Amino acid sequence: QVQLVESGGGSVQTGGSLRLSCAASGSSIRISCVAWFREAPGEEREGVARIDPSGSTTYADSVKGRFTISRDNAKNTLYLQMNSLKPEDTAMYYCAARLFRWCGADFSGFTDWGQGTQVTVSS
Repeated sequence: QVQLVESGGGSVQTGGSLRLSCAASGSSIRISCVAWFREAPGEEREGVARIDPSGSTTYADSVKGRFTISRDNAKNTLYLQMNSLKPEDTAMYYCAARLFRWCGADFSGFTDWGQGTQVTVSS
């Protein structure tokens, strides 16, 4: 089991940037698929970006070209750089891990979750 703690959320205007961090403890995420999800009020949680142990990344169409997921294995930390933010990016953002497993074909199979960090983008 791994504990995940997100940080870096906040309120920005349209076009602004934020960098989310997810610090892992209790277990290394070096050989795990890790991802960012988001959930807006009244909507289902959706996968935003994922990165597998090799560094290969996958993004939701809605964030391609604007968001970048990365990992620092030495710090056991996952990041999400979000640029050109839009009001529709407003949501609670969660990091998640498929501990000691590679990413699958989609955003399913994540068993460990953080508590989330709020991102609000105003127009």
